[in-house]
Amino acid sequence: MRLFFDARYTRTRVHDGISRFSASLIEATACRADVTMLISDPDQLRLLPPDVPWLRISSPTSAAEPWVARQINPHRPDVVFSPMQTMGGWGREYPLILTLHDLIYYEHRTPPRNLPGPIRLGWRLYHLSPWPQRLVLDQADAVATVSQTTCDLMRSQRLTRRPIEVIPNAPQPVAAPRDPAQPPARRLVYMGSFMDYKNVEGVIRGLSELPEHTLHLCSPIDARRRAELTALAPREDQLVFHDGISESGYHDLLRDATALVTLSRAEGYGLPVIEAMSHGTPAVVSDLPIFREIAGTAWEAAGAQAVDPDDPQALAAAVRRLADPQTFAAASRAARRRSLEYGWEDSADRLLRVAGDVSRRWRRRRAPWG
Repeated sequence: MRLFFDARYTRTRVHDGISRFSASLIEATACRADVTMLISDPDQLRLLPPDVPWLRISSPTSAAEPWVARQINPHRPDVVFSPMQTMGGWGREYPLILTLHDLIYYEHRTPPRNLPGPIRLGWRLYHLSPWPQRLVLDQADAVATVSQTTCDLMRSQRLTRRPIEVIPNAPQPVAAPRDPAQPPARRLVYMGSFMDYKNVEGVIRGLSELPEHTLHLCSPIDARRRAELTALAPREDQLVFHDGISESGYHDLLRDATALVTLSRAEGYGLPVIEAMSHGTPAVVSDLPIFREIAGTAWEAAGAQAVDPDDPQALAAAVRRLADPQTFAAASRAARRRSLEYGWEDSADRLLRVAGDVSRRWRRRRAPWG
């Protein structure tokens, strides 16, 4: 099977969630099938697996996107998979799988600030009603999502008539996790965007109860947002802005931090949580169904702790519990055990199973009579 993977959402400097999902799933799938990557910027190849064939087409934000199939049809793929739901499908001559990661923007409609003005306006209008989403998803032959929580939400909202398949996120393999018996440093780690619904402000307010801890904010951030967050800190030296950390630097942080923290008000999966757990680093998170799905039985041994995102004292209490060596060691081991239940190989197998199904249905629909 010739699977074309839409890799145009891959970053060029450091991964975000969609970019990590794309690169990791491509790498695992390319070991099992004939994969061609669709890119829009050659610099994306820096963060994509080497030695995987690629084809350059227009940007997913260009005016040509509704008719992008015209660029793909001549190459005759068996299936095209997109890690987003916005890939154009008009005039396509191949089966298409689209991905919806979450339903966050129906509740939190503010779009990313780095998008052009017209796209931000369209984003808001798009999420005023589920009908545009239904029209987009129903153009596909199947729809993927990254968690059972999001899958259940999509079904309850009747967002598509197409089959919905779960192709989960997963952590990167960690051969040597941290030593649970080694006392952690008084560092907290945040990995993720700085959009309003992420509630980074809630984490920073918790520092007022944790004067001995520093918070490491790993993702790229613009000057205006950095100033807003700095103004909230009890002390400026409690915030360490990495503005886009390297992979090795991120892993080093995770391996000696007390916890990864995120008080997000909505998530489709929460990849940084399972990444931290794969290193044996506990997570302190907002009490959301998706985090309970990811953590699983790790909750029982405090491998992850859920708190009220609007209660700084609850965050501080969860972090202080991890100061006890026995509590930390148990949490670290539980986090690591749970992380091993997720793997990109399993996700690749799921993708190929879905791709095989849609390819067979496509061929049957187009088989000549008799």
